[in-house]
Amino acid sequence: MRAMRLAKREITDSEELKSVVEACQVLRLGLLDDDGVYIVPVNFGIDWRVDAEGRPAPAFWLHSAGEGRKADALRASSVAGARIAVEMDIDDGVIAGAYACSYSLAFRSVMGLGIAHEVTDPAEKEHGLARIMEHAAPGAPVTFTEQALERVGVWRIDVVELTGKQRKAR
Repeated sequence: MRAMRLAKREITDSEELKSVVEACQVLRLGLLDDDGVYIVPVNFGIDWRVDAEGRPAPAFWLHSAGEGRKADALRASSVAGARIAVEMDIDDGVIAGAYACSYSLAFRSVMGLGIAHEVTDPAEKEHGLARIMEHAAPGAPVTFTEQALERVGVWRIDVVELTGKQRKAR
């Protein structure tokens, strides 16, 4: 990835980067299809691994209908081995200024690139859906019928590049 312009805002601590991801409830996917660029917010689950350089590398789990624009775009990128974009952020409040253009926003954000994989194995689908439930509603009962597992589309996004950025309140 390109170097961050304001390096002082880059989140370089692995545990801090991981905590930003864990605190977010919405993941935005940046996809490309025949109609153009497509951004879609989704809820997600996470499995953590460590990359070759010792940094946290999430695998995000998503679900969708088996067809539609999101599923078509994910499937096309999966077949092509193309990277897709991921983004998530936390609003940490307004930074007041002395005049209109000196106001800003305190935030923490994560951006990255990943490879989408369509999951078809029922056991792996169940694992991914359980990870989504654990992130969205920790401790909630998790069971899935065979019919639900057959019907739902499940995707794993293996993140290959991940950066974090923050602007702290004054």
